[in-house]
Amino acid sequence: QVQLVESGGGLVQPGGSLRLSCAASGSIFSMIAMGWYRQAPGKQRELVAVITSGGVLRYADSVKGRFTISRDNAKNTVYLQMNSLKPEDTAVYYCNIKRVVGENWGQGTQVTVSS
Repeated sequence: QVQLVESGGGLVQPGGSLRLSCAASGSIFSMIAMGWYRQAPGKQRELVAVITSGGVLRYADSVKGRFTISRDNAKNTVYLQMNSLKPEDTAVYYCNIKRVVGENWGQGTQVTVSS
Protein backbone atom coordinates (compact mmCIF):
# COMPACT_ATOMS: atom_id res chain seq x y z
CA GLN A 1 0.00 0.00 0.00
CA VAL A 2 1.05 3.60 -0.64
CA GLN A 3 0.36 6.64 1.50
CA LEU A 4 0.48 10.18 0.10
CA VAL A 5 0.71 13.18 2.40
CA GLU A 6 0.18 16.61 0.85
CA SER A 7 1.06 20.00 2.25
CA GLY A 8 1.48 23.59 1.17
CA GLY A 9 -1.98 24.77 0.25
CA GLY A 10 -3.49 28.00 1.46
CA LEU A 11 -4.83 31.43 0.57
CA VAL A 12 -2.83 33.63 -1.76
CA GLN A 13 -3.49 36.82 -3.68
CA PRO A 14 -3.63 36.84 -7.47
CA GLY A 15 -0.12 36.92 -8.88
CA GLY A 16 1.27 35.17 -5.82
CA SER A 17 3.04 31.84 -5.43
CA LEU A 18 2.63 28.62 -3.50
CA ARG A 19 4.53 25.36 -3.39
CA LEU A 20 2.75 22.08 -2.82
CA SER A 21 4.54 18.98 -1.55
CA CYS A 22 3.50 15.34 -1.70
CA ALA A 23 5.47 12.78 0.27
CA ALA A 24 4.96 9.13 -0.66
CA SER A 25 5.60 6.18 1.60
CA GLY A 26 5.07 2.47 1.26
CA SER A 27 5.47 0.27 -1.82
CA ILE A 28 6.30 2.78 -4.55
CA PHE A 29 8.90 0.67 -6.38
CA SER A 30 6.48 0.03 -9.27
CA MET A 31 5.72 3.70 -9.82
CA ILE A 32 4.84 4.80 -13.35
CA ALA A 33 4.15 8.46 -12.63
CA MET A 34 3.35 10.92 -9.87
CA GLY A 35 1.50 14.14 -10.28
CA TRP A 36 -1.10 16.66 -9.30
CA TYR A 37 -4.75 16.97 -10.19
CA ARG A 38 -7.26 19.57 -9.09
CA GLN A 39 -10.98 19.86 -8.67
CA ALA A 40 -12.86 23.13 -8.47
CA PRO A 41 -16.42 23.33 -7.11
CA GLY A 42 -18.91 21.99 -9.64
CA LYS A 43 -16.18 20.79 -12.00
CA GLN A 44 -14.53 17.49 -12.80
CA ARG A 45 -11.11 16.62 -11.48
CA GLU A 46 -8.46 17.55 -14.02
CA LEU A 47 -4.79 16.91 -14.55
CA VAL A 48 -2.45 19.73 -13.57
CA ALA A 49 1.03 18.23 -13.97
CA VAL A 50 2.68 14.83 -13.90
CA ILE A 51 6.22 13.50 -13.90
CA THR A 52 6.92 9.96 -15.04
CA SER A 53 9.42 7.56 -13.55
CA GLY A 54 11.65 8.39 -16.51
CA GLY A 55 11.44 12.12 -15.82
CA VAL A 56 9.02 13.10 -18.59
CA LEU A 57 6.91 16.11 -17.65
CA ARG A 58 3.38 16.88 -18.72
CA TYR A 59 1.32 19.99 -17.95
CA ALA A 60 -2.20 21.18 -18.51
CA ASP A 61 -2.27 23.98 -21.07
CA SER A 62 -3.78 26.31 -18.49
CA VAL A 63 -0.73 26.11 -16.22
CA LYS A 64 2.14 25.90 -18.71
CA GLY A 65 4.75 28.55 -18.02
CA ARG A 66 3.39 29.19 -14.52
CA PHE A 67 3.61 25.84 -12.71
CA THR A 68 6.61 23.56 -12.37
CA ILE A 69 6.57 19.97 -11.18
CA SER A 70 9.69 18.38 -9.73
CA ARG A 71 10.68 15.30 -7.79
CA ASP A 72 13.17 14.47 -5.05
CA ASN A 73 13.80 10.74 -5.41
CA ALA A 74 15.73 10.51 -2.15
CA LYS A 75 12.70 11.82 -0.26
CA ASN A 76 10.03 10.17 -2.45
CA THR A 77 8.49 13.61 -2.71
CA VAL A 78 6.93 15.49 -5.59
CA TYR A 79 6.60 19.25 -5.60
CA LEU A 80 4.39 21.66 -7.51
CA GLN A 81 5.71 25.21 -7.67
CA MET A 82 2.84 27.50 -8.62
CA ASN A 83 3.63 31.05 -9.73
CA SER A 84 1.49 33.85 -11.13
CA LEU A 85 -1.57 32.31 -9.55
CA LYS A 86 -4.99 33.27 -10.86
CA PRO A 87 -8.43 33.08 -9.25
CA GLU A 88 -9.29 30.27 -11.67
CA ASP A 89 -6.53 28.17 -10.07
CA THR A 90 -8.69 27.94 -6.95
CA ALA A 91 -9.40 24.27 -6.28
CA VAL A 92 -8.60 21.30 -4.11
CA TYR A 93 -5.31 19.89 -5.32
CA TYR A 94 -4.77 16.13 -5.10
CA CYS A 95 -1.54 14.20 -5.32
CA ASN A 96 -1.68 11.01 -7.37
CA ILE A 97 0.67 8.09 -7.88
CA LYS A 98 0.19 5.58 -10.67
CA ARG A 99 1.81 2.20 -10.27
CA VAL A 100 1.78 -1.00 -12.25
CA VAL A 101 -0.70 -2.43 -9.71
CA GLY A 102 -2.99 0.58 -9.46
CA GLU A 103 -3.12 4.17 -8.29
CA ASN A 104 -3.48 6.09 -5.03
CA TRP A 105 -4.69 9.56 -4.12
CA GLY A 106 -3.81 11.98 -1.38
CA GLN A 107 -6.41 13.60 0.83
CA GLY A 108 -6.26 16.91 -1.05
CA THR A 109 -5.12 20.38 -0.10
CA GLN A 110 -7.10 23.56 -0.70
CA VAL A 111 -5.63 26.35 -2.79
CA THR A 112 -7.57 29.60 -2.84
CA VAL A 113 -6.50 32.54 -4.99
CA SER A 114 -8.36 35.67 -3.98
CA SER A 115 -7.79 39.30 -3.15
